[in-house]
Amino acid sequence: QVQLVESGGGLVQAGGSLRLSCAASGRTFRRYAMGWFRQAPWKEREFVAAITWSGGNTYYADSVKGRFTISRDNAKNTVDLQMNSLKPEDTAVYYCAADSDLATILSGSGVQYWGKGTLVTVSS
Repeated sequence: QVQLVESGGGLVQAGGSLRLSCAASGRTFRRYAMGWFRQAPWKEREFVAAITWSGGNTYYADSVKGRFTISRDNAKNTVDLQMNSLKPEDTAVYYCAADSDLATILSGSGVQYWGKGTLVTVSS
């Protein structure tokens, strides 16, 4: 069982930066691929970024590539999302996700564990 708790959301002006963090419980954290997803008002949840269990490979949605960076610390059971050059269209609730299968994280379907989300609001 893995429990995920996100933090770091808030209000920021366009062009600014935020760093989200996801704290995971459980000693098997390092076995899971991790991801970040987001859901904007009136829209479906969408994939943002993912990282393999070792941290050796990362994946990004085209809309955030070059602006966001995902990283993890298996010793601390955390996965972070550094968000730079934020845009109003990045406004959403951001969710942390964990699954033993990277392909599941990348698809966003059938993910084993979800956090409750943290709100990011980018003002223009």
